[in-house]
Amino acid sequence: MANNYTISVEDHPSREDVDALEVSLGRYNELQVARLNWRALAIFMRDAQGKIVAGLAGSTEWEWLFIDTLFVAEPVRRQGCGRQLMSHAEAEAMRRGCLHAHLNTFDFQALPFYQKLGYEVFGKLDDYPLGHALYFMQKRNLPSRRIDQADGGN
Repeated sequence: MANNYTISVEDHPSREDVDALEVSLGRYNELQVARLNWRALAIFMRDAQGKIVAGLAGSTEWEWLFIDTLFVAEPVRRQGCGRQLMSHAEAEAMRRGCLHAHLNTFDFQALPFYQKLGYEVFGKLDDYPLGHALYFMQKRNLPSRRIDQADGGN
């Protein structure tokens, strides 16, 4: 049966072809579980000139917050910026009906930071990249607290 089809390996697939896969998978998923209800989430911290010095990007779906990217520029690190961004993200996720959160981080990024915030490792991929590890983390039962309680009102 596979002889009736062609297979192509493509380094630069068209957006339309990739979208077709995602739409098809999305339709299948909706037949199995509740509607995805995906929403983007982005939070930015800007200096007086409006330049982004820290930010978080992710999404909410199926009652989960996913943190895709968290970045804090070197001059403002270790000043609570990351903690504030995470607090705001979790608070917004709870407003959206999320119960839990997940993310991934490399061993050379922010593993201890996320652990201090209550995230736990549930998986690890060694040698990704070679000599390093990628950690998969989750936080079950997001705390029901307000932002001003979580970060001292900042």
